[in-house]
Amino acid sequence: MTTRIHERTQLDPAELDEVLALLDSASDVDGVSPVSEHVLLHLRHGGEREARNLLAREPSGRLVGYAHLDPTDLVGGGAAELAVHPEHRNHGIGKTLVRGLEERTDDGRLRLWAHGRLPGAQALAERLGYREARVLWQLRRSLLSGLPPVKLPDGVTLRSFVVGQDEQAWTEVNNRAFADHPDQGGWTLRQIQTREKEPWFDPEGFLLAVREDGSIGGFHWTKIHGRGASAAHHHGGEHAHEPIGEVYALGVDPSMQGQRLGPALTAAGLRYLRSRGLAQVMLYVDESNSAAVALYERLGFTRWDVDVNYRRPASR
Repeated sequence: MTTRIHERTQLDPAELDEVLALLDSASDVDGVSPVSEHVLLHLRHGGEREARNLLAREPSGRLVGYAHLDPTDLVGGGAAELAVHPEHRNHGIGKTLVRGLEERTDDGRLRLWAHGRLPGAQALAERLGYREARVLWQLRRSLLSGLPPVKLPDGVTLRSFVVGQDEQAWTEVNNRAFADHPDQGGWTLRQIQTREKEPWFDPEGFLLAVREDGSIGGFHWTKIHGRGASAAHHHGGEHAHEPIGEVYALGVDPSMQGQRLGPALTAAGLRYLRSRGLAQVMLYVDESNSAAVALYERLGFTRWDVDVNYRRPASR
């Protein structure tokens, strides 16, 4: 049976419903969302106009696979994620989607993200000549056990993010703190404003460390997964029935390094999440960032799951 690929930059409402239903089916079977929050934000809010959505359909028209190609840095190899409906796996649909993605990138170079290190994703990557290039760990810890105290540097206080006031200053601090980070660095105002529209966005849990002159020295942006129908349905990271908190973004301005502001902000965010009645918290960290992994493990986090970025080795 021939599967045909249809490319869209924007999905119409019917197509969007089909894609979200397919992603939910995959999440229910695999226990993890097949695509990231970034892709879900794109789907729900329009995202980049240049983004490419690939729809794999049977001759009958039924949607059996979906892939998203990030339009940024296509010359360096586009970033992509894909999902195949659980009832239609092992029929070559994943391979067809990957080939379609490769055709739309420079020299076929592609960065494939797989969530959960699922055997099927590993096998597909290996068959097509891809190898692990980056590993992102999900860590967790209980919020019911003892939490560290909040010890802020002298002259620093905590307050919550104010929508309509703090976007520009926060973006500047974030981009300084993550100047070399492939995902968190280089943010624009549009990226934070898009997240402000999400049902999970909670300015009270977006903690800012403020210096005496009013400038932002660091932040801990927390997130709650699975609280409320829309948040549980489309959160894009953790597919669970019980609400769980997340250390969504934690950053310190380079001028504040060495003052232990990071641990203080971490503790403050964990205490906030516990105050909301949550029992667990999660976060993501690069496996290669050994200092951050060690810090979080000292704070009681343990490894839970993993996301893997696959690339094909360069030809010699």
